[in-house]
Amino acid sequence: MTAPTDSFYRHLREWFTVFLPRQRGASPHTITSCRHTWNMLLAYLADSRQVSLSQITFTILDRACVIGFLDHMRTTRGWTATTYNQRLACIRSFFRYAATAEPTLAMHLADLNGIPQLKTPATPIVRYMTTTAITALLAAPDASTKTGPRDQFFMILMYDLAARDAEMLALTLGDIDAKRLTVDLIGKGAKPRRLPITSETAAHCRRYIATFHANPDPGQPLFYTIHGHRKTPMSDDNVARLLRQHAAKARESCPEIPAKVHPHMLRHSRAMHLYKAGMPLALLSEWLGHADPRPRLSTHTPTPQ
Repeated sequence: MTAPTDSFYRHLREWFTVFLPRQRGASPHTITSCRHTWNMLLAYLADSRQVSLSQITFTILDRACVIGFLDHMRTTRGWTATTYNQRLACIRSFFRYAATAEPTLAMHLADLNGIPQLKTPATPIVRYMTTTAITALLAAPDASTKTGPRDQFFMILMYDLAARDAEMLALTLGDIDAKRLTVDLIGKGAKPRRLPITSETAAHCRRYIATFHANPDPGQPLFYTIHGHRKTPMSDDNVARLLRQHAAKARESCPEIPAKVHPHMLRHSRAMHLYKAGMPLALLSEWLGHADPRPRLSTHTPTPQ
């Protein structure tokens, strides 16, 4: 039997390439979310334990490390209890798979199963930004910088679609049709939906593609970073960073910008603006891609920020 210290990356590769897509039938959205979780965890581990990525083993990746990672992200990234629990579930899922393939790893799984989940509010309050605040935020990126146009289009499209962070990061060039003014999203449970975009958003889209996709390929990620001369989907870490940066700039001229701006706030803001403009709640629920046909906004207290 292969020693646990030699099998970590083998099991991780098989979990991503075989178990999640083929055996579990996980959606691209779920796989992308899990990949971001592990990228952040491995980066944290390499930094906190002062080891190279190639030196990471099951022995190093212990209960204390996972707890430290989750607490660190709550402090530095402002993770909610829901996000904390989702990331913990992702890590446990991998260890459950590894322990099934290699029973000697069962004790590692038992240690992680002992990490308690955080309590989540039963009825979270919907917080949203006013149209004035949204306008200031979307205008904040500097178009003369390298990433300014990308950041601006990302926020414009996310707001226009009221899309989830993971839905945005899973978009490919083939999902957006700037001529027909539509975008195809894959939501939770791998449920697809096609949404309209405004002509202004489409114009931003055409400029963005002309600048950032010189040789467009329908399968390429719409929003990407370069790793080893290869375009890979942008991470939710990058999204959190760009929102903090541009919110801080916009706040200088618009005090209405909240102290903490996160991707879901743009989604809620667009939803509330559509609702106030007269969109029926049932249609709004379909727009948001809610599994429950009863729209969630009707059960929350809208709180402008």
